[in-house]
Amino acid sequence: MLNANHRRNQHGLTLVELIVTAAILSILALVAYPIARFQVQREKERELRHDLWEMRSAIDHYKDAADRGAIMTKVDSYGYPPDLDTLVNGVDIQEKKVKFLRAIPVDPMTGKAEWALRSMQDDPDSDSWGGENVFDVHSKSEATALDGTKYSDW
Repeated sequence: MLNANHRRNQHGLTLVELIVTAAILSILALVAYPIARFQVQREKERELRHDLWEMRSAIDHYKDAADRGAIMTKVDSYGYPPDLDTLVNGVDIQEKKVKFLRAIPVDPMTGKAEWALRSMQDDPDSDSWGGENVFDVHSKSEATALDGTKYSDW
C-alpha cells in the first residue's frame, strides 16, 4: 500500500505530455521565424530609403550652391558634384569649408559603402556611371524588395 500511494504522489510529465509540448513549441517557432526574418528585411529597406534620401539631399544642396555661384564647377558638370567624396570632404564657400554629407553610408543590402552612380550625361536606363558628375545614386544590389521591386531601381 505504501508503494501504491508513493506512485500517485509523484509529480512529473509523461512522455506523451513532453511530445505534445515539443510539438506546440515547434509550431510556434515555425510561425515566428518568417515574421522575424521579414522584420529584419523591412528594417534594412527603411535604412536604405533613409541613406538614399540623405545622399540625394546632399547632391541637391551641392547643386543649389553651385547654381547660386557659391561653388566653382566645371561647365560640363551641370553644377553636380564630381563624386560622393566631394560631398564628404566639402568645398570652400566664402573662405569656409562646407560639407554636405558626414560620411558615405554603408549600403544595408550589400554591406559596403559602394553605390551605383548616374551622371547627368548618362542614358536614363544606363547601368554604368560615365564619371562626369553625380546626378543620382542607387543601390548596387540586384535583390528584390518586399514590394517586388529591385533595390537598384529605388
